[in-house]
Amino acid sequence: MNKPKKILGEERRQLLLHVLKDSKQPITGAELAKMTNVSRQVIVGDITLLKARNEPIIATSQGYLYMQQQAATAIEKIITCSHPPEQSEEELNILVDHGLTVKDVKIEHPVYGDLTASIMVSNRKEVQLFMENIKRTNAAFLSELTDGIHLHTIIAKNQQEITAAENALKSAGILII
Repeated sequence: MNKPKKILGEERRQLLLHVLKDSKQPITGAELAKMTNVSRQVIVGDITLLKARNEPIIATSQGYLYMQQQAATAIEKIITCSHPPEQSEEELNILVDHGLTVKDVKIEHPVYGDLTASIMVSNRKEVQLFMENIKRTNAAFLSELTDGIHLHTIIAKNQQEITAAENALKSAGILII
């Protein structure tokens, strides 16, 4: 019985890069490991090497994602929010329901300074997967370290989407002005 051949070193990293560039969805380390017949830990090392080469790969709660250049018309904005953990799903759904992508969450930690974590959700299905990952891993939200206060980088096609989302967040008592 033939065992699948491992893809080695630079050839594997080039394959990972090609696969990530071609994918519109995040790909888990386990999927990439299976594809190349190596351990997930080897994939983590490969991704680190690719990032060191300035490849725009981010780790999201759904897997690795190659950050394609945003359309020239895309707008990024940082918003400040505050809410208890049980309102996190509502907050994310409000944002994606208004056509936004939630790029990340940031907090200011008293010891470590600014901490940023990738979220990269653009629709309710991705929000649902993010929330399931939080529950499955029993992970805490970063905002729990700051009594609910946190920042989000949001991406929109236009200012009207941002304004509508901000108004909805204000109505829900989430947006800090």
